[in-house]
Amino acid sequence: MRGQAGRGDELGGRGEAMGPFGLSAMAGCSPPRRRREDQPVGYGRNIPITGIADADMANQESREYVQFWFDPLCPWAWITSRWIREVEQVRPVQADWRIMSLAYLNLVQHEGKGLSEEYVARMSKAWGPVRVCAAAAAQAGPAVLGPLYTAIGTRLHNQGRREDPAVLAEALTEVGLPASLASAADSDEFDKAIIASHLEAFDEVGLDVGTPVIRIRGKAMFGPVITPIPRGEAAGELWDGVVLVTKADGFFELKRSRDRKPAFD
Repeated sequence: MRGQAGRGDELGGRGEAMGPFGLSAMAGCSPPRRRREDQPVGYGRNIPITGIADADMANQESREYVQFWFDPLCPWAWITSRWIREVEQVRPVQADWRIMSLAYLNLVQHEGKGLSEEYVARMSKAWGPVRVCAAAAAQAGPAVLGPLYTAIGTRLHNQGRREDPAVLAEALTEVGLPASLASAADSDEFDKAIIASHLEAFDEVGLDVGTPVIRIRGKAMFGPVITPIPRGEAAGELWDGVVLVTKADGFFELKRSRDRKPAFD
């Protein structure tokens, strides 16, 4: 997340086992906080690589589409994504899944500033899962991003398999794609597509945040950061509140320090 993210207690730096993708369950999902004047100038407009997921819903045309940018590695984005899935059950809302890259945000846009050598190394590994998502979208279409995110995230977060290199191949197989696409984790073939999707969000929301980013009725916002996952009507009530604050011109932030680890139940 933002603020204190990037320090040892947020990044598994106190003895927590790290997986092959470089992040622990408590890993920060954004760069260390920077002064506004130190941030790079935003990039120009780009074309995203994604579209609408779950297009077979019976009442799709009456639903409001909400763009949701994720990096599969972030545990907090995972929780927020499961909240959106709950919202879909109690409000006329449909998630439009899109990818961003923590590696690009931290290592390129912020040039690794304020990060330890250990965290820079972890971020280098963070390209893998999002590259596989991009490869899958290129082959099967953007609608695969939602199911694939669920398949990867369930293994990484709910099952705690951050040290298991088989996760990506298994997830691809689950959504009906060839396991061989997992090799995209080590290729930069789809990096331009990843960056284009990433910049669409971060040109709007700014560079002092991370993932998740959601766009509601044309306004992109970071968050909400929550745990545990709100269920049923509680999820709907939180959605109603988020919609209200995004309507306020000049609304930027509500925040308090986190006092618990992410819970995935």
